[in-house]
Amino acid sequence: MACVKLGSKNDAFQRKGQAWFCTTGLPSDIAVEVGEMSFHLHKFPLLSRSGVMERSIAEADEGEEGSVISLSDLPGGAKMFELVAKFCYGVKLELTASNVVYLRCAAEHLEMTEEYGEGNLIFQTEMFFTQVVLKSWKESLRALQSCDDILPVADQLHITKRCIESLAVKTSTDPNLFGWPVVERGGPMQSPGGSVLWNGISTGARPKHSSSDWWYDDVSTLSFPLYKRLISTMESRGIKSEIISGSIAYYAKRYLPGLNRRQSDSSSRIGPPSMSSPPSEEDQKLLVEEINQLLPLQKGLVSTKFLFGLLRTAMILRSDTTCISTLEKRVGMQLDQANLEDLLMPNFSYSMETLYNVDCVQRILEHFLTMDQANGNDSPCSIDDGQLIGSPSLTPITMVAKLIDGYLAEVAPDINLKHPKFQALAGAVPEFARPLDDGLYRAIDIYLKSHPWLSESEREELCRLMDCQKLSLEACTHAAQNERLPLRIVVQVLFFEQLQLRNSIAGCFLVSENLEGSRQLRSGAVGSNEGGGWATAVRENQVLKVGMDNMRMRVSELEQECSNMRHEIEKLGRGKALSTWGNVSKKLGFRLKSQMCSAEQGSVSNQSSIMSGKVDKLKEKQGKQRKNL
Repeated sequence: MACVKLGSKNDAFQRKGQAWFCTTGLPSDIAVEVGEMSFHLHKFPLLSRSGVMERSIAEADEGEEGSVISLSDLPGGAKMFELVAKFCYGVKLELTASNVVYLRCAAEHLEMTEEYGEGNLIFQTEMFFTQVVLKSWKESLRALQSCDDILPVADQLHITKRCIESLAVKTSTDPNLFGWPVVERGGPMQSPGGSVLWNGISTGARPKHSSSDWWYDDVSTLSFPLYKRLISTMESRGIKSEIISGSIAYYAKRYLPGLNRRQSDSSSRIGPPSMSSPPSEEDQKLLVEEINQLLPLQKGLVSTKFLFGLLRTAMILRSDTTCISTLEKRVGMQLDQANLEDLLMPNFSYSMETLYNVDCVQRILEHFLTMDQANGNDSPCSIDDGQLIGSPSLTPITMVAKLIDGYLAEVAPDINLKHPKFQALAGAVPEFARPLDDGLYRAIDIYLKSHPWLSESEREELCRLMDCQKLSLEACTHAAQNERLPLRIVVQVLFFEQLQLRNSIAGCFLVSENLEGSRQLRSGAVGSNEGGGWATAVRENQVLKVGMDNMRMRVSELEQECSNMRHEIEKLGRGKALSTWGNVSKKLGFRLKSQMCSAEQGSVSNQSSIMSGKVDKLKEKQGKQRKNL
C-alpha cells in the first residue's frame, strides 16, 4: 500500500481511558470533545493550522479548567481528529489510501487551508490523492470504499466521483499498466514465470493475457450504492453491455446465497467468495429489486440459469410484483436457452395448490411467444412439414415446445394439478411448433394415469390437444393398446396408423419405380421388356400365379389316373385260374398289363418330374421378381 509520511517529531500523545493527552511538558489549556473522546491539547498548534479552531477558541469561554470546544460533526470522528492533532503538532503520521479521504474531508471541515500555513493538510491530502491514489487501481478502490461513512461530504468535494471515473477508465485498460487488482488470492504473490515476488515488487515478468472480467471480484467489495454508480459511469463510457451484465451477475451471486445453491460454475474462473455473514432477508430483497433494475433488458447478456435463480430468490423473499413480472419477462426472452431443471420452480404461495409453480411457467411462455411474434416468426401457412422442421427461424420455438412437453410430463403426476390448468399450458404452444406430438402424448398419458377420476369428455378434451397424424409409429402402436385413451381417439390412431403404413408402402413403390425408370433412361432402353415398371411386374406375377395353378391341377389329375390303374391291377391279381391257356393268357395278360402299367407309371413319373421342374422354375422366377420389387 502506497503511503506518504508527514511530520518529523516523535509521538507525544498518550491515551488514558476516553481521553488523549499531549506530553510536551506544558499543561493543556484547551479540551476538544469529539464524540465520546476528549483531547487535552494546547491552543497555539491548533489555531495556527485551522480557521475553525481559531474562531472556536476565540469564542469559547474560559473556565477553571480552560476552554472546551465540541466537534460533534467532524468527518471521521475521534480517530481522524487524532491524526489532525498530530499533524498540527508536527508528529509523524502516514497518508494512505484508506485514510486520505477522511483526512481530506476533516481538513476541509476545519478549514486547514494555505492561509493558515504553507503545506497545510488540505494541500497535502489533495496532492497525495491526485498523484498517487487516482493513478492506481487498488488505491482508487480503497479510497472509494472509505467514502461510505462520509458519503455526503465526499460527494460535495467530488472525491467519490473522481474515484469512480478513475476505476471506470481502468476497467477497459490492461491491468498490468496500473498495478495489480486489490484482492490477492492464495499465498505469496508470484510472477507468471513462477518466481516469488519479494516485498510486492515484480522481478520483471508480467501477465501475458488478462480477461475482460478481471475486475469483477474487486468491485464486488463495494457497497451497492457505490457499485451502482460505478456501473452507471461505465455504461456512459461505452463499456460493453455483456461485460457489465457479467459483473452484475457476479455481484448478485456474492451477496445472494440462494443463487449459489443450485448453480455450478462451469468456467475455470473462481466464483464469488461466499459471505461469512450473509445479509438479512430484507437487505437481500432490496438487493434483488435493485439488481433487476440495474440489469439491461436485453436477451443473452446473462445466463438463463442465473435469471431463473434470481426469479426463484425474488419469489422466496416476497419481492414486489413489478420485480417478479420483469424477471419473468427477462426469462421469457431467452426461454429457448433454458433446460427442464430451470422450469421446475416450487410453488412458494401460501395456498400451495400445486407442487410446482405452473402459472409462472405459463406467463413465461406467453412472454416468449409474444417476443417470437414480434420478431416475425409467425406460423407458416404455405410450407410443408420438411421445411417446417428444418427452418432456422423456427428452431427456438421448436426447442421451447419440446421443453414445455417435458415440463408437462414432470408436473402431470401432481394430483392437485387441475385439468384446465394442464390443458391451458399444453394448448399455449402453437401447433406448428411441434414436428411430432410424441412428447405431448406422453405427458397426456401420464396425466390420465395420475387422474383416473376424469370424465370421458375431459379425457377427450385433453386428447384433442395432440394431432394423431403427428405421432410416430411407436407412439401409434402404444396408443392403439392404451386403455386410458377414449375409444374415439383410439379409432383415430388406428386409422392414421394404417394410413401412415399405406403411405410408407406407396412411397417405397414410388421410389422403386423412379429408380427403375432412371435405370432405363441411363441404359437407353425405350421398350418395356427389361423393366416394365410396377404394372408390368404385377401382370407377370399374375401370369406366373395362373400357370402354377394350372400345373398343380394337371399333376393332381395324373396322380388320380395312376391311383385308378393300381386298383384295377389289384383286382386282376385276385381272380381265379380257369384253364392253362387261360392261365397262360392271364399270366401273359397280367404281364402285359403290368408292363403297360409300369410304362404308364413311368411316363406319369416323368411327366410329374417335368412338371415339378417347371414349377420350381416358376417359383424361382417369381422370387426374383419379388426381390427386384
